[in-house]
Amino acid sequence: MRLFVALVPPPDVLDELAAFIEPHRADWPGLRWVRRDLLHVTLAFLGEVDGSTLDRLLPRLERAVARHQRLTLTLAGAGAFPGSGVHARVLWTGLYGDRRDLARLAAATAAAGRRAGTPPEKHRAFRPHLTLARSRQPVDVRPLLEPLAAFAGASWTAASVQLVRSHLSGGERPRAEYETLKTWSLR
Repeated sequence: MRLFVALVPPPDVLDELAAFIEPHRADWPGLRWVRRDLLHVTLAFLGEVDGSTLDRLLPRLERAVARHQRLTLTLAGAGAFPGSGVHARVLWTGLYGDRRDLARLAAATAAAGRRAGTPPEKHRAFRPHLTLARSRQPVDVRPLLEPLAAFAGASWTAASVQLVRSHLSGGERPRAEYETLKTWSLR
């Protein structure tokens, strides 16, 4: 099973974000906008995990999360991967607030995964963001970054961490579905 560890912003924060980006979506039909029910902040991507690794993973993640306090965060701004937005494949909004504690939480969940035997992540330094849209082909999103950079959402408290399973349906355009396997509260 394909797993990741995530924070999910509360509905009112997602409402605010959706209202801000909605006027821009129609002008960018080449982007695949992330469905609202899939919006999250990935703390650690764990990859393909079998049942015995999952059994070792659950208590390690529980301990890792329990050591961290709730976080005050804000979604704000915009950016693209890779870099400048000229050849972007991912459009995102950033996270601000308790970023140092957020990075520590992400490191702790990734370490718990490694200790449980999950495959090591390849070339993935933690960059706090929430993905808004993707493109199969590189797209110059610089004209979109300017208006989206003005976004500054309300602060919210991240009170829990989720272990999520990603199900990909087959076909030419795979569709993701997420299933929360476990939720742990932050202190």
